[in-house]
Amino acid sequence: MNNQRPISSDDEHRVLQFRPRTSPSPAVQRGSGTVQPLRVAPERLDLSRYEQPRAEPDNFRQRMLANIAALAFTIALTAIGIWLAVSIADLRRTQDCVLMGRRDCVKITTPHI
Repeated sequence: MNNQRPISSDDEHRVLQFRPRTSPSPAVQRGSGTVQPLRVAPERLDLSRYEQPRAEPDNFRQRMLANIAALAFTIALTAIGIWLAVSIADLRRTQDCVLMGRRDCVKITTPHI
């Protein structure tokens, strides 16, 4: 069996040199235009500049109650969605049975005496 490999030229493969973002990179020439290097602000790039002093500390009890309420609402919404899907499937099954002309589609429960 003959193993064939695609013929590749040296122009297809290129090794790129990566520089750290903190060091300034020189401008890159591409075609007719010049791409300017990304200038990093001298300040720290974190979220501390958006922090504001709080007048009162966090109320963890209130936060926990809000989380429990949100969880209960999510569980209730999921249960209602599942119930709705099951009831629609049951209604569809019953409707398909009736449309086929069958007479024993609805289950009749009798009390046990």
